[in-house]
Amino acid sequence: MKGPSPSRSCRIAALGTRVPRWEVRNLINLSESGKSMSILTVGIDLAKSVFAMHGVEGAGRAELVRQAVPGEKLHELIATLPPCVIGMEAGSGAPHWARLFQAAGHTVRLIAPKFVTPYRMSGRRSKNDAADAAAICEAVQRPHMHFVPIKTLDQESQLMVHRARQGLVEQRTATINRIRGLLAELGIVLPLKAATVRRRAGQCLEELPGWANMAIGDLLGEVHRLDERIAQYDRHIRQIARQDIRA
Repeated sequence: MKGPSPSRSCRIAALGTRVPRWEVRNLINLSESGKSMSILTVGIDLAKSVFAMHGVEGAGRAELVRQAVPGEKLHELIATLPPCVIGMEAGSGAPHWARLFQAAGHTVRLIAPKFVTPYRMSGRRSKNDAADAAAICEAVQRPHMHFVPIKTLDQESQLMVHRARQGLVEQRTATINRIRGLLAELGIVLPLKAATVRRRAGQCLEELPGWANMAIGDLLGEVHRLDERIAQYDRHIRQIARQDIRA
């Protein structure tokens, strides 16, 4: 039996290791101009390093099923497909992949995970990456599905500023609670209000014994440093708002 040409074999080998024979035939058909360009919808279950794919043609028959696509090969594989609709769950990394796939000519839809769950097949072994990819593929075809907007690079960058500020606020809250907890060990019980903790801890600082004085003093200094960092991020956010025409 005549096998695929060397150029096709190299192309398939580049997509990963140990590809099933039937899947190789499908991918070869997809790469041939004018033949079997039938995949219309693809669902991708995103992960950190290995991804699952489920692609169907117009009648809903599975034409491309990959249970383990290495992350470094995912874009290469998607680039071999004809323009189609690609669905993914909205989450960490999804906007990045969406922008890459859009640049390759595909239509990308992001779906909130809660809207994918009803389309997952029931059963004991249904919760796996391949089943999730199939559920996403099914969900993205629903006519009344709600999709999540794809963030641009600028929007992602601006969101990072807000997230960084939120992290600093959480650190400050944790530090203030630590001050309250340590002082409570010495019988000094302070209320929950942050401003009161700052003031009362500063007032009793000189009365604390040796190492306690050092520890509480360092923590108060850390709170002050975090105040300055948060104020700096507040200025960044105001600058972003001034530069945004929608603000």
